[in-house]
Amino acid sequence: MEATEKHQHRSEGRFRLALAQLNPTVGDVGGNAALVRKARADAAKAGAHLVVFSELVLTGYPPEDLVLRPSLLDAVEREIAALAALTGDDGPGLLVTAPARVTGGVANAVFLLDDGRTQAVRTKHELPNYGVFDEKRVFVAGPVSEPIAFRGLKLGVPICEDVWFATCPGALARAGAQILIVPNGSPFELGKVAQRIALAKARADETGLAMVYLNQVGGQDELVFDGGSFATDSTGKPVAALPAWEESVAVIDFRSGPNGLEPLASPTTPLSHLERRVTRAFADGDIHPSDTDLAEIYAAMVLGLRDYVGKNRFPGVVLGLSGGIDSALSAAVAVDALGADKVHCVRLPSRFTSEASQDDADDCARLLGVALLTLPIVEGVTALESTLAPLFGNRERDITEENLQARVRGVLLMALSNKFGWMVLTTGNKSEMSVGYATLYGDMCGGYSVLKDVYKTTVFALSAWRNAHRPADALGPNGVVIPEPIIVKPPTAELRPNQTDQDSLPPYDVLDSILIGLIEREQPVDAIAAQGHPIATVRRVQHMLYLAEYKRRQAPPGVKISPRNLGRDRRFPITNAFRDL
Repeated sequence: MEATEKHQHRSEGRFRLALAQLNPTVGDVGGNAALVRKARADAAKAGAHLVVFSELVLTGYPPEDLVLRPSLLDAVEREIAALAALTGDDGPGLLVTAPARVTGGVANAVFLLDDGRTQAVRTKHELPNYGVFDEKRVFVAGPVSEPIAFRGLKLGVPICEDVWFATCPGALARAGAQILIVPNGSPFELGKVAQRIALAKARADETGLAMVYLNQVGGQDELVFDGGSFATDSTGKPVAALPAWEESVAVIDFRSGPNGLEPLASPTTPLSHLERRVTRAFADGDIHPSDTDLAEIYAAMVLGLRDYVGKNRFPGVVLGLSGGIDSALSAAVAVDALGADKVHCVRLPSRFTSEASQDDADDCARLLGVALLTLPIVEGVTALESTLAPLFGNRERDITEENLQARVRGVLLMALSNKFGWMVLTTGNKSEMSVGYATLYGDMCGGYSVLKDVYKTTVFALSAWRNAHRPADALGPNGVVIPEPIIVKPPTAELRPNQTDQDSLPPYDVLDSILIGLIEREQPVDAIAAQGHPIATVRRVQHMLYLAEYKRRQAPPGVKISPRNLGRDRRFPITNAFRDL
């Protein structure tokens, strides 16, 4: 049943909409409903007529196969009924998002709750089935949506993917919708902000309607949602915006215009929130990110780790601090995300570890304000080599003995994790993970990685950026947190005398340029070689990339940063005989 017109929807031709940009936890239906209640109370104090929430706010997004459990749907229905009853007080109505049982399965839905009951339900029509999304697996597609009547207004409420195509917005406009209010679960990746703005402009050009783009904020496994909700007018021009990377409940006023409802600018929703965030996504093969890119990447890593640790109730993290740049940057992110008291760093020196590396690790720990343990691995490695000596005989030392060192380190870090409950923070970057320059059950062990989708050249840039910038929400110190010697020295695993990464890999600027072509763009080998790289090098990197797929399948999750992370964005077979000619 559609809404009645019991309530007066506006004063002097105005409509006040509250945008609830929240950080729900997947599966915590009761806790998420409490967030909805609090947001409604805040919106009521601000004089809002209606509150809109991001996609699937009651279950959190994405719920994946959890949404197929009848008991979860039972919990959702109980909370929908309770929230509907809450709206019987003549306060704001609610556009609450949640899964809904429908004929043939479960739909991704939005519920209009007002006047003490559910007034209307609309379901998502376009189900994304690419990249990190596989909604066709768990949801039934709904029909093309119709406007929702609310206190004398006709609201178009397409859900997320529905506005990435023209069908639903066009149908809503033809049916008399006065505005498009869009609940989203849009994860962060470089370049996404510009895509969203262009999307709103395209839909405005087609429909002549203003749009409210309401996004989730927070981390969920490998995905990070950046918030950054905004409103555009009927020409597609941004008028108001919410902050990125944090929860926010803010109101936007609308007035009636010739094409429907038009948003009004307000100092509480300044456009600066949006304008400073437009980033590139490996534009024109450039592997050097801008300061804006670096700020966005760092914010994503901090929020992703903070929520992964917090929502999974780990008391803190532990990581090996080698004196190298990857572990130093990982430690800095961890301190900024969790606070120094929840970050436990460990030096794990072998007989090949230089005094300079140990000193660099000590300096980094001091700058970050974290305690630093030292657990030498020499005795453990010697014991394993002695055990294996009868089998290995006179064979020369090779990568086997190098990997033993990495695996002893992994055993010690996992022991600390088991004993104290700390999550092991893995420190490998995207360049290494792409070509398999990592040891299974060694430096790959752990529960999460903030660098998994960050190329090595960006690791260097991020380290220098963090030394010059302290994010507003960072819990770590101001000033330099990564010693300069760590940034400028040649990277090395120190698993044999005088080793550097470039003994096994092309220079990182070359490697990353090739990997961006192979991964982000799926370019053929000859096209990448035409950019100035030796074709033999490109073929070798492609071979390493394909060969390492089995390692990546066993890697811990990590924050998605790029348009194609090494996970659900890119699903290659492990057994793969194909190579470019």
